[in-house]
Amino acid sequence: QSHLVESGGDSVQSGGSLRLSCVASGFTLGHYAVGWFRQAPGKEREGVSCIPRSIGGDGSDVSTFYANSVKGRFTVSRDDAKNTVYLQMTSLKPEDTGVYTCAAESWVLCSHYDGDLDVGTMARDFGSWGQGTQVTVSS
Repeated sequence: QSHLVESGGDSVQSGGSLRLSCVASGFTLGHYAVGWFRQAPGKEREGVSCIPRSIGGDGSDVSTFYANSVKGRFTVSRDDAKNTVYLQMTSLKPEDTGVYTCAAESWVLCSHYDGDLDVGTMARDFGSWGQGTQVTVSS
């Protein structure tokens, strides 16, 4: 069976940092673009970042996407040897609080996402989802 499992969520003070991990089992994550999403209480899920696939594809999708709200503070990376994608989060703010979930899809092109126009809808493009990890940032 194929699974995505997130970890690394925690409760931190404003200005703190966390690194989230998204580990895949049962499939090679490098063949998939991976998105990170978050959902705050009472709010719709929104896209946070997208990292292109590292294996296969035609090589045209090289841009990593970040929502404007996290640009400059969050960094997404992948370690194919560990079948893992990371989300490094720094300068955390209370508004970053939510359940963070990773998702994978082979045909997604991260370079097609455009700022905040797509953060509310990009989740529709992803087919494989993890269960999420809670991030709480207190002021």
